[in-house]
Amino acid sequence: MPTDHTARPPLSVLDLAPVPEGSTPGDALRNTLDLARHAERLGYRRYWLAEHHNMTGIASAATPVVIGHVAAGTATIRVGAGGIMLPNHSPLVIAEQFGTLEALFPGRIDLGLGRAPGTDQMTLRALRRDPSGAEQFPQDGLELQALLGPVQPGQGGQAVPGAGSNGPLGILGSSLFGAQLAAAFGLPYAFASHFAPDALMRALQVYRENFTPSAQLDRPYAMVGVNVVAAETDAEARRLFTSAQQSFARLIRGTRGQLPPPIDDIESFWSPLEKAQAMNMLSCSFVGSAETVRRGLDSFLAETGADEIMVASAIHDHAARVRSYEILAEVHGALRAAA
Repeated sequence: MPTDHTARPPLSVLDLAPVPEGSTPGDALRNTLDLARHAERLGYRRYWLAEHHNMTGIASAATPVVIGHVAAGTATIRVGAGGIMLPNHSPLVIAEQFGTLEALFPGRIDLGLGRAPGTDQMTLRALRRDPSGAEQFPQDGLELQALLGPVQPGQGGQAVPGAGSNGPLGILGSSLFGAQLAAAFGLPYAFASHFAPDALMRALQVYRENFTPSAQLDRPYAMVGVNVVAAETDAEARRLFTSAQQSFARLIRGTRGQLPPPIDDIESFWSPLEKAQAMNMLSCSFVGSAETVRRGLDSFLAETGADEIMVASAIHDHAARVRSYEILAEVHGALRAAA
């Protein structure tokens, strides 16, 4: 997946299927499909969903099911996991699930793999997984890759469907470990800078400097997560962004919940310490009118040299979220034309 850096890299959607306050997970999943259809029409490259458990504000826990829902309701956009938390599952189960998706929607399914549990320790036990399973992530990744590859002579267990599908894999991370693993395996690397940006530049450097070509990929391919909240004016976008700011402050407090509606005065909601922590986590965010977002995104692309941008937008009102992605698509078109 080489990128021509004389043009701007493609945009994709990272959707956590947020459940806004006052709505249900069913509403969130219907909004997910509607947003995916808009993203397809607007020219976004792929639409990723993420595995999280025991979070009342996220409806994508059964990630392969939601991927099938979105893929069945769209026609051309790539759909996948950003990502599946592999320590929560056996490689065989994931190979069968994504082999089935690939059989149903050939050439459209992505499988990004993460090492974190995507939940708390209590829920991890409820998943019947060993907390030390993350240590097996490299070996489990290789096993999964083999299960999706050609059946070898004398091979016992097979993933059916899955074997021989050779579905593309990617590694997700927010630390140098994922960067090193993706480089060693010769796989695309997606960095979770939309909520954990601290190691971004160092991880990109490690990944690019240590990359080993593979059958899937002949050069590094770095995907970088950002938050974008775009609206007609800077003031309107900043108000919409207060939903994400409240959510991150609640995360720091340990009081997660559904996605709150925007508020007029975020400063009255959080303490100075909560603000500092939350805004550090949200530092890779572009909030404002089309022109404001354009300037910020252009600078970010120049700094990171990203091959693809994965865009998350935690906006309470679904129509405003769709509009944000529309504005971003317009900005991206202008950037490409300028390049």
